[in-house]
Amino acid sequence: MAKNVTKSRVRLPGVSSRAWEHPADRGALVALRKLKGFDTVLKTLSGLINERQWRLLLLGSAVRVDERQFPVLNRLLADVGATLDAVELPELYVRANPGFQAEAIGMNKPVIVLNSGLIDLLDEEELRFVIAHELGHALSGHNVYRTLLLRLMGMSGIFYALPGGALGLRAIIAALMEWSRKSELSADRAGLLATQDPAVATRVHMKLASGGHLDDLDITSFFAQAAEYEETEDLRDSVLKLFLVEGQSHPFNVVRASELRRWTESGEYTAILKGAYPRREDDATAKVSDAAQEAAKSYSAAFANTQDTLGRLVHDVAGFMGSAKLWIDEKFGSRGTE
Repeated sequence: MAKNVTKSRVRLPGVSSRAWEHPADRGALVALRKLKGFDTVLKTLSGLINERQWRLLLLGSAVRVDERQFPVLNRLLADVGATLDAVELPELYVRANPGFQAEAIGMNKPVIVLNSGLIDLLDEEELRFVIAHELGHALSGHNVYRTLLLRLMGMSGIFYALPGGALGLRAIIAALMEWSRKSELSADRAGLLATQDPAVATRVHMKLASGGHLDDLDITSFFAQAAEYEETEDLRDSVLKLFLVEGQSHPFNVVRASELRRWTESGEYTAILKGAYPRREDDATAKVSDAAQEAAKSYSAAFANTQDTLGRLVHDVAGFMGSAKLWIDEKFGSRGTE
């Protein structure tokens, strides 16, 4: 873990997690947050057994970060918490594991766990991005709603016993997996807002994709590779991509890098740093309809801009159907009002 020169960062007082949430993620979260008592019940049940068990396991088998143990990580957590104006910081643990993973665990009192392999892989600023990514998950409450996915997957045996239940369950899980992938894009945005250096975020994704061989990588080629994946012109590849990601809770690293770069270039990232962002004090009045419209607009824009064959087909069919509806309204709808 190399040392990095300290830089000043813009703090985001009162920032709502809606500022970094992907529109599709935000739409689901705003709707779920309107289910009064739903998250409270899940948090309470989790806190009674699951979280206590996880915390005891980490206390006994991992290392809790503080001022004396992994002090650099402790400082990074405090820094990203201050930048994102977190009211309460989760505990941070380092686990002996060569894998390049990190996770935010728990709902009532979330904790962040970093694998030792990830610490060996990344430098200080890159670890800042990862810690902020996980803090973004915790602040958005993703673990509360991800629990719903896990509970449904655990009930798969019951659904399979019902007529048509297997197909229905698969559709539900596929939808929740899609939301999970979008929640990862949200957390990447939180990581970037705390790091405030797009190059750092890109390096993280390049290292995760390559195993750390940054000297052998080229950023232009890396993004060209992402474009080739996203813009395939063969319908077979488009269908295969759907099957590849159906059971994936995380987007592929090249896709994450491309998505984050697209968000940065959209101007939204710069606007947030300039102070144009939603506040926590307004979370309770956020409208489900507005969030749903933003989610629909996001998917529509993605389809409109895609070079993927299946994506273009969906967009063109939707455009044809919209044009047909306008034609029918003009031909027949007006007669009813004469």
